[in-house]
Amino acid sequence: MYRSLGTALLSLVMAGSALPSRAQEAAGTLAKIKAAGEIVFGYRETSIPFSYIEKDQTPKGYSIDLCMRIAEEVKQKIGNPVLKVRFVPVSPQTRIPLLINGTIDIECGSTTNNLTRQEQVSFLPTTFITGTKIMVKANSPIKSIDDLVGHRIGLPQGTTNERAVKSYVDKKKLGVGVLNVKDHAEGFLALQSDRVDAYSTDHILLAGLLTKAQNPEGFRIVGDFYSYDPYALMIRRNDADFRLLGTKVLADLFRSREIEKIYRKWFQPFPNNAKVSEPPSDLLKASWELNALP
Repeated sequence: MYRSLGTALLSLVMAGSALPSRAQEAAGTLAKIKAAGEIVFGYRETSIPFSYIEKDQTPKGYSIDLCMRIAEEVKQKIGNPVLKVRFVPVSPQTRIPLLINGTIDIECGSTTNNLTRQEQVSFLPTTFITGTKIMVKANSPIKSIDDLVGHRIGLPQGTTNERAVKSYVDKKKLGVGVLNVKDHAEGFLALQSDRVDAYSTDHILLAGLLTKAQNPEGFRIVGDFYSYDPYALMIRRNDADFRLLGTKVLADLFRSREIEKIYRKWFQPFPNNAKVSEPPSDLLKASWELNALP
């Protein structure tokens, strides 16, 4: 009797311990992808050269290439060599909600990994590092914000760049004039037309503005970084299996230095303007090295 009771209890315990595992698998991104027969990428339409579309309407870019590498590993993991890749456009306002509600499985764009966002989503290892810098005309003597005393700078209103520059100016008590603009196009136009002596946003976005300029050689991106913005591929929270898979893929790219080849394809030069090139910073190369260690 005692043996039968003990066996029954053991069976119940073993069955109960297995239930959370099955539930976790059913809720995981890999299980979702396997059941659907497709992996869904969220992409940006104009984030050159990370994620964008041109006349052929096919999403492309640095982040897209990295996501495609992850998709190849997913095929092996779930045993589906013909797994489909579907693309869904996202914006800064929709990218997090569409990831949380399951519309997309991974966001392949130009999103900064920060603690506020980590309350809702998770991130794979850093793939690019940017931050606030300033752009001036090529013949300008200005090399940093400190040189802007008595001059005027354009800042996109309501951004981290605006806060970073104003904080620096206030801390050092510099006499710098500020022109708030609604977007980057307006800010760049203000610089071109001499309404301001400098324009500031993330340095890689400044480089993106140069790809659309008729004379990119007429401008320079100068100064130190005044903020830190690490870009990373965004995934759902509490999904250890998918996070581990993506981390392994990126770590292998970093460790083999294949990331350098992928980077050169999209940044040296930019695909839509051969006159604009952005070599990897020492900080980004250090990040690749550190994230290769696991």
